[in-house]
Amino acid sequence: MPNSTNTDSPSTVHRQPSTVHRPSSTVKIGIIREGKTPPDARAPLTPEQCAEAMVELPVRIAVQPSPVRCFKNEEYSAYNIPLQEDLSDCDILLGIKEVPVEQLIPGKTYLFFSHTMKKQPHNRRLLQAVLEKNIRLIDYEALTDERGERLIAFGFYAGIVGAHNALWTWGRRSGQFSLPRLCDCHDYATVLEVYEQLQLPPLRIVLTGSGRVSTGAAKNLLDMGIRQVTPQEFLEHTFSEAVFTQITAQDYVVHREGKPFDKQHFYADGEAYVSAFAPFYRKADIFINGIFYDKKAPAFFTAEEMRRPDFYIRVIADITCDIMPDSSVPSTVRASTIADPVYGFNPQSGLECPPYRKDSVDVMAIDNLPSELPRDASAFFGRQLLEKILPELLKGRASGAILRGMIAENGSLTAGFNYLADYVAVHV
Repeated sequence: MPNSTNTDSPSTVHRQPSTVHRPSSTVKIGIIREGKTPPDARAPLTPEQCAEAMVELPVRIAVQPSPVRCFKNEEYSAYNIPLQEDLSDCDILLGIKEVPVEQLIPGKTYLFFSHTMKKQPHNRRLLQAVLEKNIRLIDYEALTDERGERLIAFGFYAGIVGAHNALWTWGRRSGQFSLPRLCDCHDYATVLEVYEQLQLPPLRIVLTGSGRVSTGAAKNLLDMGIRQVTPQEFLEHTFSEAVFTQITAQDYVVHREGKPFDKQHFYADGEAYVSAFAPFYRKADIFINGIFYDKKAPAFFTAEEMRRPDFYIRVIADITCDIMPDSSVPSTVRASTIADPVYGFNPQSGLECPPYRKDSVDVMAIDNLPSELPRDASAFFGRQLLEKILPELLKGRASGAILRGMIAENGSLTAGFNYLADYVAVHV
């Protein structure tokens, strides 16, 4: 059960240097300016982390100036990190979001979230260009350990922001309290001061999942002073305060034939199970979803169930932002944005509608939630990059993690990503 202490949170304390395989010469790393529209304010490394890396590792770092990055150019300069418009002399280029095709430098090693692993149509041209330009592409999402667990991610901060936005949405809907937008705050520490004064009405919140996203969401709810209760307590008791429960598959699915729940069997054969989420939607005011959808598993509830008079949920924060029809939440018909975070869903018509109406369920489904807390999220991500990824990167092909994360090299897909061959073969 998560508690209010986040042991994975970024720290300003300098760590002891890691033992790494040091290459014979210094590697030059460039931090690129984010070019995707709308621009992303996050950075792969903070100014302090850049300075730390150059002390602990055989690397030099240059930063491409940016007017939108959450860390100002002057903050990097204050740590003696050179600002450099032309990064063509760098060996490795670090970014966050997809790099526009026209900005790719041939023959370089890039690390960023390419969003091509699921054959996303809108990024087909990006991967084609990577191959054409002989770029070595390492996708953060594909960097895993031997067990297949991801080594680096923003999910924890997606959970923090998603849970905050769920309560922000309820405040806007009900008028019972108000919260600031996280994107308007300097950092999370500023928001904690607001939480100390927050008076919440009796609310019942159900949170799904147990991974990074859900752990971040649970931390945020606890930081707000919301009490955590067991699933059984949530369903059986009444409360005079705001409470939340955190549930996993064994709490919201049952075997079709009445057999005992088996976690491994569920992951292998999700179609053998049906949803048992109904008792929770009959009790909860707010639903926060932190579980990505697997098509083999049942949806939490159907559009028909949302029309039932005992469907009590009125705010859904779908942090996973899986879009219908490939979604476990039928009201997630599109992603929302930081600028326009909430839309309404009318269960009777099954269509989107204006939010905060009596007949609507309000949906918060922002697909880049960590960008609302870019400084905190960047520091968290950069710590993982500095400690888990850069030492592996310096090992080159001796690193299993890097080989697993490498989508393309020397103009070809790597063995683990040959399934993308038909994806890149289509030219439009």
